[in-house]
Amino acid sequence: MEKIVAQGMLYDFYGSLLTKHQQEVYEHVVYDDMSLNEIAEAEGISKQAVSDLIRRTTAQMEKVDGKLQLISRYRTIRNLCTSLQEAAGRGALTDDLVMEKTERILQQLQ
Repeated sequence: MEKIVAQGMLYDFYGSLLTKHQQEVYEHVVYDDMSLNEIAEAEGISKQAVSDLIRRTTAQMEKVDGKLQLISRYRTIRNLCTSLQEAAGRGALTDDLVMEKTERILQQLQ
């Protein structure tokens, strides 16, 4: 399950960089939960070709993310926002805390 979540994140961030064919096949895997055999039949290609395409496409998107780090930055910003929300819910939201968290968010956006 963790692999599918990671592939989904990669696709959400970098899917638009893929060819239309790569997008279609990758969506079958990530969003439609289709097997390699089902995808091969639907796309008119071999199971091995599907497997290779998914592996290469994942590696391509991981390489881009390795350079841009968008997923890591997104997770950091999300965690900082969650921390602010939790502090507000506890009534523990101080000016210092808001300044610290927003400064860290701004750093991630640079």
